[in-house]
Amino acid sequence: METTLKTSIDSKLEQKIKLIDGNFTPSEAADIINNILDVKINFHKIQRLSRTEGDVNDACEYDSSRIVELIDSKHDAKSFLTDARLNGKKLKIESTVTIKVKE
Repeated sequence: METTLKTSIDSKLEQKIKLIDGNFTPSEAADIINNILDVKINFHKIQRLSRTEGDVNDACEYDSSRIVELIDSKHDAKSFLTDARLNGKKLKIESTVTIKVKE
């Protein structure tokens, strides 16, 4: 007996997830943005580690540009959010993640 697993991915090539949509204080926005960026930074660090782990001959060379880019974004966001807080501003954050099937 042969079992075939068929998922909806066959008919759907794209999905959108509304991740964030709301008004926030600068402190709330900082919590959200910092947590998201920390997760992404840690993801890339774990990927880097898993690619080099167990190979004693590996020179541990890895393109860390994405990690550096995310850390820079975190610093930029901190500055932006600090300015918003000092000026008594509220913030609106909208974020949608788009997932596409790659052909």
